[in-house]
Amino acid sequence: MIRVIVQPEAIDLPTEFDLHDAGGHGASASFIGRVRGDDGLTELFLEHHPAMTEAGLADLAHAASDRWRLSALTLIHRVGGMAPGEIIVFVLASSPHRAEALAATEFLIDRLKTDVMLWKRETFADGRTRWVEPRESDGDRAERWD
Repeated sequence: MIRVIVQPEAIDLPTEFDLHDAGGHGASASFIGRVRGDDGLTELFLEHHPAMTEAGLADLAHAASDRWRLSALTLIHRVGGMAPGEIIVFVLASSPHRAEALAATEFLIDRLKTDVMLWKRETFADGRTRWVEPRESDGDRAERWD
């Protein structure tokens, strides 16, 4: 079972874990990404292209499922405005054994930053705004999966 969701609403972790774990898997690995509050950040706003963002996430989820023996995969990414501390992304991968679930989770997080159409705008307490540019380290982490 692969579930891919793009949503502006907060991610309800207990509900997502319950939905995902209904199958009874051998191992599960998860990643919860939160908005950082560095340098007085007050809001992170994620712009997206609905069809392309969802398709990019689905492509990544299927690539992970093709590469590792996964019994279930949940991938949820938020869009819109978020405050520091809010959950921005949730990945939960399950497989018969831990190595596959851990690898799939790491692959998805590494590739999300480079393969999915999302644009981040930061707003700070002093009124500054800026668009987040890709970091070289994100590209390096993504390339290691090629």
